[in-house]
Amino acid sequence: MLDFVGPAEVFLEANQRVDGYDIVFLSIDGGDVVTSMGMTVSVNAAVADSGDFDTLIVPGSESAPAVFEDPALLDAVALLAPRARRVASICSGAFALAGSGLLDGRSATTHWKFTSALAERFPDTRVQPDSIFVRDGDIYTSAGVAAGIDLALALVESDHGAPIARTVAQLLLVYMQRSGGQSQYSVSLKGPPPRTQVSRAITDYIHADPTRPANLSALAAHANVSVRHLNRIVREELGTTPLDYVTAMRLDIAVVALESGYSVARAAADAGFGTPAGFRRAFVTKFGVTPS
Repeated sequence: MLDFVGPAEVFLEANQRVDGYDIVFLSIDGGDVVTSMGMTVSVNAAVADSGDFDTLIVPGSESAPAVFEDPALLDAVALLAPRARRVASICSGAFALAGSGLLDGRSATTHWKFTSALAERFPDTRVQPDSIFVRDGDIYTSAGVAAGIDLALALVESDHGAPIARTVAQLLLVYMQRSGGQSQYSVSLKGPPPRTQVSRAITDYIHADPTRPANLSALAAHANVSVRHLNRIVREELGTTPLDYVTAMRLDIAVVALESGYSVARAAADAGFGTPAGFRRAFVTKFGVTPS
């Protein structure tokens, strides 16, 4: 559901500052659409009744990639695309673009769990598995779910400039869009995912407020275990120490801040490093270069 709600919210927020975005929801037959969450989305018109428009965005589906083999859906995309100045997909919506021939000879991306299937099914498409979003001419494709917000912010920036896009991002309480080439895989997510209540408690603790104290005692108290038990569980499950895992999560937050145009000092503060010097040390240790 976030595939279309997220980008729509970006455009609605942009409309508070500039004119130009009239959001229209289409379905093949004009009937309302029921999402995977059971919520009904009111549709404005059927595909056949739509006129010309600026941007076509095809969201993903929980039933991907099979749902995008529907000939009626592929015909709809092929009919609509020539009417648009630009065409975009969110998550597995890339299968609809590829199935309609729009990605032949082009670079594209999708959610990481679908990249192999997209590459195998459409060998003429140059799949970039790590990218948040990819622009190839007038075709935009993005990775899963939240990446649709990044793509929408990039479209707003293209239309109205970086200051408007940055204002929209700040009002939505997200960082200015991650660059399209940024990896879908974060530093802290490259290892095994948290499985137990203890490791999930650490993750939730940092994400809720990266600036709060995160020494071993504080982490153990939050997880309601001893320091010794905390060390053992995290090492066994995540293959690292609790404090190193915290640092990795904070680096994720800081990297997004830097790529959004914030200063090193601001990125360090937002991520909970305490001082820019502490952030620089952690950054150099992980990436071998200084942050900028």
